[in-house]
Amino acid sequence: MGFRCAMRSIDSYIFRQTFAAFVLVLVTLTAVIWITQALRGIDVMTGQGQTVLVFVGLTGLAIPYLVLVIAPIALVVAVAYVLNKLSTDSEIIVMNAAGMQPWQLFRPFLFVTTVVSALVFVVSAYVAPDGLRRLKAWQREITADVLSNVLQTGKFVEIERNLTLRVRERQPQGLLVGIFIDDRRDPKERVTIIAERGTILKNDNGSFLILEDGNLQRFEAGRRDPALVVFEQNAFDMSKVGTGAAANISYSIRERYLWELLDPDPEDPMFKQFPGQFRAEMHERLTAPLYPFAFMALTFAFLGAPRTTRQSRAISITSAIISLSALRLLGFACTVLAVKSTYAAPFQYAMLLATIAVSAFVITRVIALEPPPIVLDTLSNAIERISRRFAAT
Repeated sequence: MGFRCAMRSIDSYIFRQTFAAFVLVLVTLTAVIWITQALRGIDVMTGQGQTVLVFVGLTGLAIPYLVLVIAPIALVVAVAYVLNKLSTDSEIIVMNAAGMQPWQLFRPFLFVTTVVSALVFVVSAYVAPDGLRRLKAWQREITADVLSNVLQTGKFVEIERNLTLRVRERQPQGLLVGIFIDDRRDPKERVTIIAERGTILKNDNGSFLILEDGNLQRFEAGRRDPALVVFEQNAFDMSKVGTGAAANISYSIRERYLWELLDPDPEDPMFKQFPGQFRAEMHERLTAPLYPFAFMALTFAFLGAPRTTRQSRAISITSAIISLSALRLLGFACTVLAVKSTYAAPFQYAMLLATIAVSAFVITRVIALEPPPIVLDTLSNAIERISRRFAAT
């Protein structure tokens, strides 16, 4: 009874340490990468006049996809940190001397990995694509509100690529004075509109700019002279860049939910055009929960055995980093090859399962994954000679 209580206490202790380290590393790395990525979209707040809250919301919707990449890495760092701490304090050696089996030490790390894997699965299947969908919808709403909320008087503002607007001044009751529009979205023609004034109209059909007392010049490809139209009132349709097109939103492959990848609509134009990319994305989502198990098992295989010297631990950590990097690079390569090859995805599954199986064998047999003694001696002598040279200088 006392042994079971002790085991539960050890499991709880290791679980808390590992999970806390995982959360800390995940939050820190995600925040750092998010900041670097968010700075690229700073024009949303400065160039288009949006608030800080909108800026944070827009960039924050892409965080789930960062979590997919960072979570396995954060788990590796957490497991390596806890194992190194246990080894440095000689706790692993004491546990082994007390008769603790390798799988018993492995068990709390497995619990943490299960939680991380479930998190990765939920994020990859629903949260990440849903965030990208909301991001697209929010960007369309911002574009629709450009005329009423964002457009700065006296400045040329590029609403979207090849669509530029300028308003000389605003007057009460939403009246815009001195309107200039340059529309080059259609490669076959260019439309330039100048109007004395205009107002904004939003209804179920979309968002419109009602122009009064102006002229429209249409430059068509292949024609030498432009067509000039003078109007008393004209409506410029903003629906194509606003929420009026929300019903016709076409989601990219990364914005599809997992079940939409598993059972795509055969009549979907994007599926007809890119069936290989649908297949590759589906297998990438399905293998995502396996990476935490493979990463953790491989890390434990290198660092879980008792170590007596710092040099041995350093070599084991280096070997683990190299092995994990190779595993992930092979995974990325399989995802790319899966677009055109039907054999790449099965190879990726087999690679991950083989990594887990081999690591489990090493852990249960308490095999220390270390280079041969001759390599350790050569490395030790080289480090000693370099240290002497630096000391002499």
